[in-house]
Amino acid sequence: MPSERTEVQVRPGAEGDLEALTEIYNHYVRETSITFDTVVFTPEERRPWLLSHPEDGPYRLMVATSADSQEILGYATSSPYRAKPAYATSVETTVYVAPDAGRRGTGTLLYKALFEALAGEDLHRAYAGIAQPNEASTRLHERFGFRYVGTYHEVGRKFGRYWDVAWYERPL
Repeated sequence: MPSERTEVQVRPGAEGDLEALTEIYNHYVRETSITFDTVVFTPEERRPWLLSHPEDGPYRLMVATSADSQEILGYATSSPYRAKPAYATSVETTVYVAPDAGRRGTGTLLYKALFEALAGEDLHRAYAGIAQPNEASTRLHERFGFRYVGTYHEVGRKFGRYWDVAWYERPL
């Protein structure tokens, strides 16, 4: 049952996770304004994204699984903040939790593992853009030391309306 506590394990993402990770992401594409993608992906279309997050280096993919069933409950990533070389010590971080796995601390476990993995990397700042409103994501980021730095107003259009994105940063 979704409300039951399940022991969660967090590990680096692997190619075998691609289908489940794509399913989770596509839920947010179809049903929410949390991502500004508007068309769902096939696993094959998401493969380059997965492969851009190796097990080491500044761009990581951490996956949360149920300890008993190994069902994927969510994932967290660090990705390039911008493409220009001077941004190399900055990353953008994000967390996506399966729709039936929320409110169990999965996002917290994912971010804890992600930031531990990034601790030895040559990184200076992490940034997170949170489409508004999203109180749960705001609370998660603030718990991990992110602070609000500003809002891009009406920066994305989805579902026939414009959405704001609040930006947060944290030192690494």
